Amino acid sequence: MPEEKIYINPEEGLKRVMNNGKLYARLLEKFKSDTNFADLTARLSAGDMEKARISAHTLKGLAANLSLTELFEQARDLEGRIKDGAGADPAALKAAYDETLKKLDEVIAKYAT
Repeated sequence: MPEEKIYINPEEGLKRVMNNGKLYARLLEKFKSDTNFADLTARLSAGDMEKARISAHTLKGLAANLSLTELFEQARDLEGRIKDGAGADPAALKAAYDETLKKLDEVIAKYAT
């Protein structure tokens, strides 16, 4: 049986903001309009691998700070593949990004009040 992926770890995210649920909810809401994923895919499409690596690194950091676990792992893996010259297929990252976005509203609603 495959291991279930964790997209958002709110307990860890809350620790990062000293258990301030409203702040965590605001940061997650702000993440929804962040452009780093779009920048990354545009840079990959343009073949600018160095800027794509930087975008993957930035997205990895955002995901880590917000405890967006699967997105962090996929961004880390993509950054490593770009750095190693091992290809840069962003399919797994896109899947993690899309699923994370789907789950954000539930977590935001839980902690916004």
